[in-house]
Amino acid sequence: MATSDPLPPKVVIGIHGLANKPRRDLLAEWWNRSLVEGLRNVKVGDPQFEFRMVFWADLLYANPQHQCENFSFDSLYNSEPYHAAKQGELKEYEDSWLDVARGAVQDVLGSSIDSLRRHFGVDSISDWFLGKLVRDLAFYYDEQQLIGDRSDPPVRRRARDVLLDELKTEIKQQHALGKQILLIAHSMGSIIAYDALRDIGREKGNTVEVQHFVTIGSPLGLPLVKGHIDSERQYAAAEGHTVRTPSIVRGQWTNYADRKDPVALDMHLRDDFGPNKHGIRVEDDLVANDYHTMVKKQVEKGKPPEEERKNNHHKSYGYLRTPELSRLVKTFLGS
Repeated sequence: MATSDPLPPKVVIGIHGLANKPRRDLLAEWWNRSLVEGLRNVKVGDPQFEFRMVFWADLLYANPQHQCENFSFDSLYNSEPYHAAKQGELKEYEDSWLDVARGAVQDVLGSSIDSLRRHFGVDSISDWFLGKLVRDLAFYYDEQQLIGDRSDPPVRRRARDVLLDELKTEIKQQHALGKQILLIAHSMGSIIAYDALRDIGREKGNTVEVQHFVTIGSPLGLPLVKGHIDSERQYAAAEGHTVRTPSIVRGQWTNYADRKDPVALDMHLRDDFGPNKHGIRVEDDLVANDYHTMVKKQVEKGKPPEEERKNNHHKSYGYLRTPELSRLVKTFLGS
């Protein structure tokens, strides 16, 4: 939604995450509506901003999901479309001592696995984990995986190169237009975003800046993901960190996670990623991803099915409208 261009001009760029998606325009609309819903919840009456979606599901899936209920039995039927929250459902997460304890345990386990990887090497374990449990990540890291490029004529290129090019091109184009950038990356999209930002920052003579980097439901804290980043880039360890905030992030990196999100198993990235040369370090914030869908449940033969609430603590729409993220966007827009 963009009916006006505030001064200085600002743009929100989103990159989606795992699994197949509905068509590009519909997903962009639903992300936009989620952001608007959250902004209105924090008292922004008429949010005005430009939103750009970096869409890559069509690079991995031949056909998008659809919304036709007449074909709800189809594997491509999207059973989790965007829907607005009920009045009063969008609430801040209240941190407790249990969250601190969980974070400490996760940090110890993560450090132990990191140490094992550095000293003994666990690349085979990493590949097994990615291949068995997170197939899209395995696809992304596969050096041999080739797909058709969108260029004309088609050129066979490594899938990962195409995904990174999609995001890097969008960031550079928006920066060239003189716009301040808020980049929001969900799930596997946060890995793509991290790689793209680091790549841009390493380019000779780079002047591109991203004011705010936001990760939601991110697996970046998983030791096996960090292991891939570390081994590929061969960063020198500094203050105990081998991975750090991308250098082109100049204002803030905020990581939002729901403690029930199965993808964001390590909810705290601050202890995993060091500061960049500008002193920018990731800030973690736990949120309550309220998202749910109503699914039909057959209770007895001959009777109409009942609907029951199904929670999805990883869903992007729920993250995008949390009060914590909405206040960050509100600040970025100057509303």
